[in-house]
Amino acid sequence: MYPPELKYTSEHEWALITGDTARVGITYYAQAQLGDVVYVDLTAKPGDAVRRGDSFGVVESVKAASDLYCPLSGTVTALNSRLAANPELVNQDPYGDGWMLELRIADPAEVESLLDADHYQQQLPAE
Repeated sequence: MYPPELKYTSEHEWALITGDTARVGITYYAQAQLGDVVYVDLTAKPGDAVRRGDSFGVVESVKAASDLYCPLSGTVTALNSRLAANPELVNQDPYGDGWMLELRIADPAEVESLLDADHYQQQLPAE
């Protein structure tokens, strides 16, 4: 449920770090808490500089709307355009086809502040 190769935030975002880039999405826990995702609005655009903790969009479900937060500072290089027509990908495959944005990491030291899978799971509420 929480791939060990990913890094996590306490706000339930994940980041797949490959060299100086990161692919970002929300965790299995986050999508399960939201319920059926009906809309994803990615407000950050390719070329935008984002800072760690900045909102990069909103995900809406039948239950609630939640802001999405950048786990790292950097420059947005890509958005998952498939989510506009297929927001359910966030529920179906949160770590694969449900990814949200990619960015070029500005400060590699920020990666060290992210949680590994074990620490992320430890901070989740008991099920």
